[in-house]
This record gives sequence, C-alpha cells and structure tokens, in this order.
Amino acid sequence: MTGISYHNSPNLPHSHLPFSPAVRFGNLVFVSGQASVDRTGKIVDDSFEGEMRRSIENLRAVLEGVGSGLEHVVQTRNYVRYAEDLSAYNALYTEYFQAPFPARTTITNCLSGTLKYEIECIAAVPDVS
Repeated sequence: MTGISYHNSPNLPHSHLPFSPAVRFGNLVFVSGQASVDRTGKIVDDSFEGEMRRSIENLRAVLEGVGSGLEHVVQTRNYVRYAEDLSAYNALYTEYFQAPFPARTTITNCLSGTLKYEIECIAAVPDVS
C-alpha cells in the first residue's frame, strides 16, 4: 500500500501482540494503545498516576520516533479502568496536553487484568522542509 509506513524501534516497548506501535500515512501518525509497560513489554503495576505517566511517556517515545510529539496530537482515546480515577486523570492530562486540547474520548470501566490506564492517539507529523 503506497504512502503507508509502519514504525517500530528497539527503543520502544516491545509487545508480543500482533500490532504496530505506529502507522504513518502522509502527515498523520496513528499510535496504538500505550500502557504502563517496560521496554520488554512487561506490565508495570503502579498507582493510577504512575501508570498514566508511564503510558504517556511511552506514547511520547513512539511519537518522537516518527518525528512528532505530544504537542502535535490531534485526538486521544483514553481508557480508565476505574471511574473514581477520573478526577486524577483530568488533572494529569492537563500536564501533558494544553489548550487548545486535542479532541478526546474517555472510556471507563473497560480494562482487564491489572492495567489502570491506556492511551492511543492520532498526531500530525510537522513538515520540516
């Protein structure tokens, strides 16, 4: 398929699941869900805040690997395991994303296992020419 590129790097968290961390089409990059995992793909169980921060730092690493960054995110989808974490989620979110905020969807009571938070996004890759 022309114009589509798939991005992976040894510096990104590894997954044994069948997906690409990022797919670029033109100046848009579509980033798969990023969770609280280490570089080997092992889940790092932590407080909600710890998991959210680790997930967004993993997202940042994927974006930077394709020439983008958090400041170029146009849409996020967020998965929050427990609705009671929404207040913390909204406060932390504004540390990473500033107004005007990306378009956003938030789904609660949805993650299984030990994960408390996951994020995926669509971002622009700025033209550097």
